[in-house]
Amino acid sequence: MKNRQNTLSLFGNELQVEQENESKGKTNERLKRLDLHGDLKQKIFQLCRLKYGEIWEDPVYGHKVGVLDATKLEDIKKIIGNEKSKLVVNDPPYNVTVGNANTSNLFKLSLKEYLDFSDKWVQNAIVIMDEDAHLYIWIGADYRDNLQPLPDFIILMRKFKELKPKNFITMRNQRGYGTQKNWMWVRQELLYYVKGTPDFNVNAEYTDIPKILRGYYKEVNGRITENLERSKSQYIRAGNVWVDIQQVFYRMEENVPGCYAQKPLKAVERIILSATDEKDLVVDLFSHSGTTLIGGERLKRKVCTFDIDPIFAEITIRRLEHFRKTGKTGWQWRNPFPEIEDKKERQKWT
Repeated sequence: MKNRQNTLSLFGNELQVEQENESKGKTNERLKRLDLHGDLKQKIFQLCRLKYGEIWEDPVYGHKVGVLDATKLEDIKKIIGNEKSKLVVNDPPYNVTVGNANTSNLFKLSLKEYLDFSDKWVQNAIVIMDEDAHLYIWIGADYRDNLQPLPDFIILMRKFKELKPKNFITMRNQRGYGTQKNWMWVRQELLYYVKGTPDFNVNAEYTDIPKILRGYYKEVNGRITENLERSKSQYIRAGNVWVDIQQVFYRMEENVPGCYAQKPLKAVERIILSATDEKDLVVDLFSHSGTTLIGGERLKRKVCTFDIDPIFAEITIRRLEHFRKTGKTGWQWRNPFPEIEDKKERQKWT
C-alpha cells in the first residue's frame, strides 16, 4: 500500500511557542500534518537516503531499514532473507485518514480495500515467522465509522489457521479525546496472536507499580495467608490492561515530532522482553517513528523494519543514529531534519 496514515509534520520553534502559550494559559500540542503540505514534504524527500526497493544496513549491529511494501512477499524476503522471526510487532495504518506518500492528497480506502491490504501483509508476516513465534498488532476502532477497522480485522484473522489468538490488550492513555456527549476515548487496542507454542517470559509482565491492596486469604500448609505473602513479586502484573505506560506527547524525550499515534517505547520493550531473547530477530513491517528499532537496539535484539514512505524510513534511521550519538530516544519537540531549519521551512502549532 503506497500510502500511510501517520504522516510526518514539520517543526517550528515549539519551545518558544509553548512558553508563549503557557504564559497565556494555553497548551498547544498538535502540529499541522505534513500530508497537508505537499510542497514541504517534497523538500524532505530530498533528504531521504533511500528510495523504494532500497535497504540500509546498520554496520554496528546488523539492523536493517528499508523502503518496501508490506503487501509484497518479495519485498519482505529482500530484507529478511532466509531468517525467521521470533516476534513480529506491527502498527499498521488504521485507515482513518490515509495520505499518499508522494502528494498532499488525503483519501480513505473502502473497508474491503483495507481488509485486502491487511490480508496480504498478515499472510506475509506468517511466512517469515518462526514455527514458534509471537505476533502483535496495534489496531484502532473509529466510533464514527462503526468501530472500524477493529471488528472486521478480528474476523479476518480467523482465516489464518496458523495463528491462535492469545489476548486483547488495552493500553490506557492518560489523555484522550471526546465531546461532552460521549465518554472520553482513552484506549489503544493491541491484538496478540501466536504461531505454534512460543515461550512467554512472564517476568516482562511485572510493572513498576507496587502492590498495596491486601486480601484474597486462603489456607496454605495449614496457615491462613493473604495475597501479598503468596505473591512472587512485590509489583503488580500488567495483565491485559496497561495503565502504567505514558502515551507519547511532545514533552517526552522519546517524542518524534509529527509521528501521529506514536507507540510508547516502554510498551514495545515490554513486548520484546516477553517474546524474545537477546540476538533474536524482531520484525516490524511498518516502521513509522522507529520505536521497534530503538527497543531492539536497547535490548540487544536485531531488528528488520521498513515503511512504504521514504520519510518514515529516513526518520527511523536518524532516530537510531541520534540515540547512539546522544543517548536520547527521540527529539522531544526538536526538529529531526535540522537541514531545513535554516530555510525557515517551519510550520506553526495549530
